Amino acid sequence: MKRLDVTQETPTGRTRRARKMYRVLHEKYPYAHCELDFETPLQLLVATILSAQTTDVGVNKVTPILFKRYPDAAALASADRVELETLLKPTGFFRAKAKSVMTLGQALVERFDGEVPPRLKDLVTLPGVGRKTANVVLGNAFDVPGITVDTHFGRLVRRMGWTTETDPVKVEHEIGALFPRKDWTMLSHVLIFHGRRMCHAKKPACGVCPVAQWCPSYGDGETDPEKAAKLLKFELAPGAVNPYASAAPA
Repeated sequence: MKRLDVTQETPTGRTRRARKMYRVLHEKYPYAHCELDFETPLQLLVATILSAQTTDVGVNKVTPILFKRYPDAAALASADRVELETLLKPTGFFRAKAKSVMTLGQALVERFDGEVPPRLKDLVTLPGVGRKTANVVLGNAFDVPGITVDTHFGRLVRRMGWTTETDPVKVEHEIGALFPRKDWTMLSHVLIFHGRRMCHAKKPACGVCPVAQWCPSYGDGETDPEKAAKLLKFELAPGAVNPYASAAPA
């Protein structure tokens, strides 16, 4: 398979290619979703803040105890600092995160009656909340479409040739223009899933990628199907069968 040349691609051609790639990836990951466990907008907001510089799996181990001990914004606002830091220690940067969570609780109580606001312009005024976190909360807790430009999303859209922008806000707007607004939240989930499971930062598994034929970065990673399949093993549950183990050469 040859690397796709998109140097002469028109804006319309790019949009069509991007949407085709998304359709295929959506079929690959129809179960894509926010991997942070939550039941309320506040829980998702706090979990997203805690996910900085750590994994969603790690956050999910901490939040059940955290949310039971501090069930609402008022409880977070008046939390014992040392106790909160102890709970958050496994997530890393626990002192800074404890401060962020406490000041977040205070701001919600003082300005929004303890409730998480369902609007981007309000969310981004909260301490520790940027556009990425706000879009996670809007899309998954309020069903308001939003694009989450995390490290995986940004890497993939540039690698796939959908944009050359590096600024997250510019990426958000440029990619948003390629897709219907209703697709934004699921698009974010699908690309993040693909980035975590297959299109890795250092060595993408090009040989088993379902959108390789439309990707201008094909060949940056392992192209041999058998070798590429091995890169996916760590994503499989214990005892699961690797669906690419017997993949035929491309």
